[in-house]
Amino acid sequence: MRRTVAILILLGCAGAVSAAAQEPVTPADSVAASLSRIAARLDTLETGACPAGPAVATPPGNDSVSVTLRRLNDRLERLIAARCGPVAAVPVDQADELAALRAAAEAVAAGAGPAGQQDTLRQDTVTFAPQRRGNLLNPEISATGDIRFFLQDQSPQQDNFALEGVEVALQANLDPYSAAKIIIGFEGDDVGIEEGYLYYSGLPGKLRVDAGLFRQPLGDLNRSHVHALPETDYPLVYQRYLGEEGLAGAGISLYTTLPFGIAGGTHEIWVQGTTSDAEELYAGGTQPTLLGRLLNFWQLSRSTYMQLGVTGTGGNNADADLESRLLGADFRITWRPPETGGRRELTFRAEGYRLWSNEGGFETIRYGGFADLSWRASRRWILGVRGDWLEAARGAYATEWAAIPTITWWQSEFVYLRLEGRHEDGSNLSAANQLRLQAVFAMGPHKHEAY
Repeated sequence: MRRTVAILILLGCAGAVSAAAQEPVTPADSVAASLSRIAARLDTLETGACPAGPAVATPPGNDSVSVTLRRLNDRLERLIAARCGPVAAVPVDQADELAALRAAAEAVAAGAGPAGQQDTLRQDTVTFAPQRRGNLLNPEISATGDIRFFLQDQSPQQDNFALEGVEVALQANLDPYSAAKIIIGFEGDDVGIEEGYLYYSGLPGKLRVDAGLFRQPLGDLNRSHVHALPETDYPLVYQRYLGEEGLAGAGISLYTTLPFGIAGGTHEIWVQGTTSDAEELYAGGTQPTLLGRLLNFWQLSRSTYMQLGVTGTGGNNADADLESRLLGADFRITWRPPETGGRRELTFRAEGYRLWSNEGGFETIRYGGFADLSWRASRRWILGVRGDWLEAARGAYATEWAAIPTITWWQSEFVYLRLEGRHEDGSNLSAANQLRLQAVFAMGPHKHEAY
């Protein structure tokens, strides 16, 4: 949606350009007002709702911007009639029509105009207000907060309310070649850098290079921050094998896509060399570790896509006489009919891991994994359930499992509320039940980003 509005705003900027040597053009304020109303109707349509009120009255004029604006408005109204009216006004493929609408807007924003026509407006007189020009030098700043309330079946009740954490994210394009992200975490009295890295994209061979501290691409969820997870915490196999907050490391990351596709798929590859002090995996050691990941993606139909990934990572800790090697596989399939406008979605995800370790000459091989299912019943409501099972990472053999149902309600794009039940048990654990209420709020241009 932000992309669509940005395109329309660019269109508006084109309409505000001086055309002293050209034919008379429509006043910029009239074009801007029409663009604003068209963008609002398009945003409403993309959320799955039906825009209210009459069609936008576009200004008269024979310049290319006015003509194109009227054409885009007419196409938008036909699409609204097809989706929201009792009888489709025009028998068109709705998803293809919306895509064509975006493409037309992009063509105008690029200066091509409809049907390859060149825009007759001069482009060299566009100016920006001084305060906007100053903002271009500042990074984009976003923040999220995670508030929780707990009830448990064990006495005494304590620590029932918590501000689980606050994250502040800064990111910016530094120059035409590189960009940077910094994510600062606040948890209680602790403040720390969760991620901070510089990255180059668009290099030869479609290569991207990251350098710094970053979350690593292990499985489908490890790169996500807690506020972007489908449950309130990472799966137990992440917590027990990687760490309570998953796996992160400082080092170098290389990413690219393969130049060919198997069965029409897209294939991504990561190779990383980092220093990770994960207590569970490396007993706090800081020797170099390696990680490799292959992720395969297939679009099975207009409504369904599937991805399959394989990840391997390992390292040593000479001080603890420990060697660790972790191999994992992850699978995800999502059904999302485009005609529902994102109001319906079904996702199934499963991951499994094999952890080999040699500690002081004593070898162990342990297994763990999880599976979860989520159903977006409407634009605001999501129902989900996750099951975890794993063996102890090292030491004496033990098993642990959990069942976690969730109900999530999106109050708006800025706030969601989640009710979660948890039942945990294990061979060396007493059964425990807990009820959690989570409220997550976000502000800034990158609300609820996964990473």
